[in-house]
Amino acid sequence: MPHVALVPFTGLRVAEQEMLAFGMSLPGFRERANAISELPSLGLLTLAGMLPENWSCSYHPSARPQDLMEDVLATSPSLVALSALTASVDEAYKFAREVSNHGVPVVLGGLHATSMPEEALNHVDAVCVGDGESSWPQILSDCESGSLQRQYKNTKPFNLNAAPMPRFDLIPKGGVARWTIQTQRGCPWACEFCGASRLLGPPRFKPPLLIQKEIDAIKHLDNSPWIELADDNTLAGRNDPELLLATLEQQSIRYFTENDWRIGEDKALLGRLAQSGCVQVLIGIESLAFGYHGMGKKETHLERIMAAVDAIQDAGIVVNGCFILGADGETDSSIDQLIEFARKSSIAEIQLTLQTPFPGTALYRRLKQQGRLLQKPWSHFNLFDVVYQPDSLTVKQLENGFRRALSGIFSEDVATARTEKRMAIWRRHPSFTKNSSTFRNSEMKDTNHDHA
Repeated sequence: MPHVALVPFTGLRVAEQEMLAFGMSLPGFRERANAISELPSLGLLTLAGMLPENWSCSYHPSARPQDLMEDVLATSPSLVALSALTASVDEAYKFAREVSNHGVPVVLGGLHATSMPEEALNHVDAVCVGDGESSWPQILSDCESGSLQRQYKNTKPFNLNAAPMPRFDLIPKGGVARWTIQTQRGCPWACEFCGASRLLGPPRFKPPLLIQKEIDAIKHLDNSPWIELADDNTLAGRNDPELLLATLEQQSIRYFTENDWRIGEDKALLGRLAQSGCVQVLIGIESLAFGYHGMGKKETHLERIMAAVDAIQDAGIVVNGCFILGADGETDSSIDQLIEFARKSSIAEIQLTLQTPFPGTALYRRLKQQGRLLQKPWSHFNLFDVVYQPDSLTVKQLENGFRRALSGIFSEDVATARTEKRMAIWRRHPSFTKNSSTFRNSEMKDTNHDHA
């Protein structure tokens, strides 16, 4: 029986050791790092759900690299399938070369491989470009016949009506703080920095029945799951969200998702969102210094966004406000402005990252054309290291400004105040009374979504 070993290279990466040590000293940063590292690789688990009956598989999270090769080779794989983020792709390349030295073919997929297939082919036997579901059956068939092609690329976006059931049972027991499901793929906006919204095609939506079955499978493994919707923008582009919200409400779960701020201007929708079990939502406010291209109706003045944020939190849903530091026009003064705003803001959770030009984005193409990309390895493209020449600051000034912002925004007193804000907001949530202990425990599980 042929066997495929599935190896995800995911989780938080920080290349600069000084930055890593600094971040780990901040309240809550270590917990977030651990939680992000524990998020399961939904892409590979989904492909596992498509395996023909004559194939077996194993799942090998890369959290323990010293044992990884031994664990993978022990399964006598016919194929090793890797997924990797930009920040972890060099690790994946190195691992792939070592696997190939043992005579086992390696295929790589994911957003980085989709953006840089020719580069990837220097390190692996085959590259999957775009939606993995479209190419996976052919990859397996070619592997069996010994005729693995160099590159697989779908001719049209995968139809989520045919989405397979992810193999959640492959996740080690007790190995996740949050489970992940996907209800849609793609986003109607094309924000210049976003590495996910358009690379895999236009917005598509999964049928509610399939979503229900996935949640049922998770609840079979965890009777009180916290679920993160691995969506690009859950409600944007949906003509009618009621079927989705009704499906989620019937499951009696607590979940986290991403939306843009405009949901805060629809009081009826907010009520339904909270009733459906949504307890936290990431809102991309992005930059106080620069209006990114491609943000569409998401772009507006800060006062309107904050009014929407307050409305969302009044409904009992915690807002995770996402900010990007280092856009064109960023200065020491604008960094100080952001620090002051974030410290005084009503937002109950803050995510702050550096502008990062991921391959495949319009931002990457623009900065490359302008000759502003620094000669940095991919491991530095991780949201926490400077990899380009800012327009109004030196690289060192931006690095120092980022550390200053982290110190001010994540100081112990501010972090404590945000914890209190979250619990005050959740007390307004429709399900708080019967799930108060679950909400309190969420403080230990809380994590920021990688907004990349």
